[in-house]
Amino acid sequence: MSKMNELSLVITELKRCGEALIGISESLADLFTGSENPETPVQPETAPAVKAEKPIALETVRAALAEKSRSGHTAEVRELLKKHGAEKLSEIDPSEYPALLAEAEELGNG
Repeated sequence: MSKMNELSLVITELKRCGEALIGISESLADLFTGSENPETPVQPETAPAVKAEKPIALETVRAALAEKSRSGHTAEVRELLKKHGAEKLSEIDPSEYPALLAEAEELGNG
């Protein structure tokens, strides 16, 4: 893998981590500012749910699949695409990206 591709993947992952940390910090801030009585701690059952993460970008999935393909898992990547109802990534519904990305991360791990 070229250094630029590797750097691009690292930057993408760093952005995802940063967005996750921002979401967590906003949820924590909501917990503390949302309570009626500041001296009474917020009970877990009344705490607001963690905000949904931002949708996964096509580029993030494309980079992950390209990395797996370069690592010798091209056939498995094609099978994942077919499993999600497409011949190529651009045909897959973005709502499938989280599942596809999770399945791709498992390639070569077992």
